[in-house]
Amino acid sequence: MSKTIKGMWSTIILVFFALVYLVPLNTRLLWQPDETRYAEVSREMLQRGDWVVPHLLGLRYFEKPVAGYWFNNISQMIFGDSNFAVRFGSVFSTMLSAILVFWLANLMWRNRQTAYTATLIYLSTTLVFSIGTYSVLDPMITLWMTAAMVASYFCLRVSRTPQKALSWIALGLACGMGFMTKGFLALALPVIAVLPIIWREKRFKTLLGWGPLAVLSAVILSLPWVLAIAHREPDFWNYFFWVEHIQRFAESNAQHKAPFWYYLPVLCLGALPWLGLLPGALRDGWTKRVVRPELFFLLSWAIMPLIFFSIAKGKLPTYILPCFAPLALLMADHLAQIRQSEKLRALKANGIINTVFGVLMAVAVLVISGLLPFHIKATYTPAESQRAMIGILCFAVWALAGVMSLTDLKKRWYWAAICPLVLALLVGQAIPQKVMDSKQPQAFLTKNLALLQDSRYVLTDNVGVATAVAWTLKRSDILMFDEKGELQYGLSYPDAKDSFVDSASFPAWLQKAREEGNVSVILRLDRNTGVKSNLPTADQTVQIDRQALLFYKKLP
Repeated sequence: MSKTIKGMWSTIILVFFALVYLVPLNTRLLWQPDETRYAEVSREMLQRGDWVVPHLLGLRYFEKPVAGYWFNNISQMIFGDSNFAVRFGSVFSTMLSAILVFWLANLMWRNRQTAYTATLIYLSTTLVFSIGTYSVLDPMITLWMTAAMVASYFCLRVSRTPQKALSWIALGLACGMGFMTKGFLALALPVIAVLPIIWREKRFKTLLGWGPLAVLSAVILSLPWVLAIAHREPDFWNYFFWVEHIQRFAESNAQHKAPFWYYLPVLCLGALPWLGLLPGALRDGWTKRVVRPELFFLLSWAIMPLIFFSIAKGKLPTYILPCFAPLALLMADHLAQIRQSEKLRALKANGIINTVFGVLMAVAVLVISGLLPFHIKATYTPAESQRAMIGILCFAVWALAGVMSLTDLKKRWYWAAICPLVLALLVGQAIPQKVMDSKQPQAFLTKNLALLQDSRYVLTDNVGVATAVAWTLKRSDILMFDEKGELQYGLSYPDAKDSFVDSASFPAWLQKAREEGNVSVILRLDRNTGVKSNLPTADQTVQIDRQALLFYKKLP
């Protein structure tokens, strides 16, 4: 590949990354509960100057270890208290994962074109860019999982002792960082992913001989924080292991329960706009496993974690994000092979899928927009026709890009990457107001900022709203009213008893609190219902859709 073409591809990917991953970050309000939660945990860590024990609303919050918060802490230190800062940790992690994808592709095939293609496919895949611009910890664990698997590739391929030692140490360090980001799962996933490779290549001696070096590296890296939090909070590891791992993934009452096949539609939708390449890529990974063992390595990396998460009781779409780096590599190689062979049916299928998907989604938005006289309850109000038109435009461009890729299958395959471009840029302006009122409380809080800032006490019955209030007001003393949610464990400590008020004791509590200052109560209402009549009459009530604010003035 000439320097000019290399420069062109580098520029294309950098521009794509900027448009999809950086430009939109500050154009969307934070979503609750995830983004407001992670924004507030990091804000409180910085405010406390405590980088060891996570707190949320001033309470102990032991759902995750600490390294993922460190990404967000550093982001907020650099960029301040902004939506951009809250999401940049995810974007930065996704960028590093993309660099690892490029590096591994170049190592495997010594082909810059395929490496650039793999990077573009990875960054433009729907699940990757949607989660990669959203403030959760999954992009961080994906980074460490990708780093661990790249290190594993070296572990199984290099022969010189110094190189082997460095590879196994790197594997251990990546697993250690993954462990400090999301717990014991990060230690299990790389092992699960490489087991078929170890079995097929009879590398058990290598694993047993060098594996302890990786374990030692992971222990040395994570031990200082492990000991520090055990000293500060002796119950952390008991809660984190049994509740956050065993109950969440295995027990019958696990969170987010879903059937075994749950990830099949997630995988298909997440692979857009490259879904047409996925079947052939997976087939190549299996049928060519003997002559091209690197494809089997990628296949095992993608499929084994997918099977693991499918077996687990608790499921969320974000869990399988680590599977998309190897899938992007497999699809990039498959694309190179079919372009070389001139058998372009997969590219034709991909263009048709994108065209049909874009048209169907544009029609779906049109149907729920209220712009046409359908007897369907409109999601958009009459005043939101511009938002609806933006939504239609996003998917119309998706369909148009699909059509363009069909005009010259061999040369214009890259138009598939353009499919989600407008959607990524404008999705924040296409969200219906009722969804914003339900999932993006920042707008409601901003409208009532004066009342909230003038309140001595602020209570709410929803954890996601509570974290949004804390983030907006830059105060962590938000009280929970009648509902504990995910804060139940933190509220169980004796020093947290004043952070919760139940409905039965609320009138008496309110009477005393109003002697100290104004009180605001933010309620998340059931659909098509109002404020419950058993609450004391407020001096001022503000209700927008399913959110209500009750303002009680200080007693004279």
